[in-house]
Amino acid sequence: MSQVKTTKDGPVFIITINRPEVRNAVDRITAALLVKAFRAFEADDSAKVAILYGNNGNFCAGADLKAVLERPQDGPQMNASLENWELQGPMGPSRMRLAKPVLAAIEGFAVAGGIELAAWCDMRICAEDATLGVFCRLRGVPLVDGGTVRLPRLIGRSNALDLILTGRPVQGAEALRMGLANRIVPKGTALAESIKLAKEMASHPQVCLLNDRKSVYEQLEDRKAMEVEFELGQKTLASGEFRQAVGAFLSKKTTNPWGAGKRGAESKL
Repeated sequence: MSQVKTTKDGPVFIITINRPEVRNAVDRITAALLVKAFRAFEADDSAKVAILYGNNGNFCAGADLKAVLERPQDGPQMNASLENWELQGPMGPSRMRLAKPVLAAIEGFAVAGGIELAAWCDMRICAEDATLGVFCRLRGVPLVDGGTVRLPRLIGRSNALDLILTGRPVQGAEALRMGLANRIVPKGTALAESIKLAKEMASHPQVCLLNDRKSVYEQLEDRKAMEVEFELGQKTLASGEFRQAVGAFLSKKTTNPWGAGKRGAESKL
């Protein structure tokens, strides 16, 4: 079973995270496959808009914490050299700058690294009961995929700090009010509604659309801010704090953000 699937619907290139057993948490292999998929989208001239989606009712529960704990502390999960930090983020495409738009079709949980992937996308189409949040706050896992850079720009510093400092969940109307969600749609329709929107975007004159989009992003110089986030994240991971917090979390049989037992809580933040 492929951990990342790609399909096309006319000009729409759909990239699906396919690890439903861990609520589409991302491990190192999945991250690499996501990068490969987005490179394929970028290279496909017939593909005008991409959609990032999570299989079986959840967008993405963040990094696969069980996999992270099983690696050496100085392992490759953070791309530890500043010389290659932008080749691939821990969540995959979070450091890529694409020439074409990407929509996030969000059902269920988009939390921790999942909210960072959602923030990386151009727009977020959320089911009415979708849950977004910086749940990694609860486990001492730093935001290293652009969350500290993109969230303040999307929803303002005050709202971003609210999510980043508390780790609380946000849904529906509040996500829309904040600007975290661009559209709220009925449960189970996020992908279908995203495809409709993507086809509408693909029908517009593309040179104009792409150049205007590029102008928006050229005004935001991300590199220095992302480097600072990366360096601070490295220091956080080097402290070992997250290993103790995550280890305790994975060993518990109750009390987790999803209301599931130990099995359901593994690899989700």
